[in-house]
Amino acid sequence: MQTYSGKSAAGLACLLALATGCSAGSDGTADAAPQSPTPTPTSASPSTSYAPYVSATTASGNDSAGSPATYNLAFVISEGSDCTPKWNGATALSDSAVKSRISELTQDGATVRVSFGGASGKELAASCDSASALAQAYGKALDAAGSSQADFDIEGDELTDSESVDLRSEAIALLQKERSDLEVSFTLPVMPSGLDDDGVALLESANEHDVQVSTVNIMTMNYGESYTGDMGDYALTSAKATHTQLKEVFGTSDATAWKAMALTSMLGTNDVDNETFSLDDAAQVREFADEKGIGWVSMWATFRDQQCEDGSDDDALTDCSGVDQEDGAFAEAFSG
Repeated sequence: MQTYSGKSAAGLACLLALATGCSAGSDGTADAAPQSPTPTPTSASPSTSYAPYVSATTASGNDSAGSPATYNLAFVISEGSDCTPKWNGATALSDSAVKSRISELTQDGATVRVSFGGASGKELAASCDSASALAQAYGKALDAAGSSQADFDIEGDELTDSESVDLRSEAIALLQKERSDLEVSFTLPVMPSGLDDDGVALLESANEHDVQVSTVNIMTMNYGESYTGDMGDYALTSAKATHTQLKEVFGTSDATAWKAMALTSMLGTNDVDNETFSLDDAAQVREFADEKGIGWVSMWATFRDQQCEDGSDDDALTDCSGVDQEDGAFAEAFSG
């Protein structure tokens, strides 16, 4: 399990802006603020919401299954090496089909969260040459989606690039000064032992630049071929290890650390041998999330929440789950 030392717990505690309502000064000390009551999750009124990842450009018949509270729109990245934000690096932010899609997703009261980054393509922080230009690029995407929620899915080379990590933190801080209602989540890889050094370093960078972070969303997947056990159990083990880290890093209470966490699972089969996340695993994660008062649960992705058709060209990693299921069954399990 990773532990962190070197930054004051008081300053890091203010990363959990949504849960604590405090703010951090640039010197890492916490500014006094009225404290809201510590959230106390109850089984009668679960606080965990369901917020799946969806394609920003292509609708799926399973998007609305489980009645999501929020849709994570995947992904905004740069167009090649240019500091130009586009959906999947190819579709213009102003694309009328995407605008129509967002309107349909939100017509029943759900919100949309713009997710920047992902496993493929180039995150904007690796293309933009200044914090102001990067903040402007992020802002354009948020405005195009009509959203005040930003998710930064940082993994692979982007997570180990300390220069782009710091530039991103600086840009987000600038953006939050302009948009006081902007909610920020970081989506990070995890192991059953918790966040790795790079994940912790990203949170440290965010704190040093006074970013107010609402949620740390951990991707409970892709552990490696040596992890041959139950994927539901691994998800819970990863969450517990990360919870311990968040308490140590943020210097906060049990309930606040749980509330500031989100869990994202790769439904069905994965490209890692031995990793199959079942419907029972999804129900297990949902029950655990309700019990602990976790902020939200998610999955990759709505367009895979269906059984692969026999004799078709369906790819179980992109078009379907690779397991026996009814359409939308994972969404129903995750939504509780």
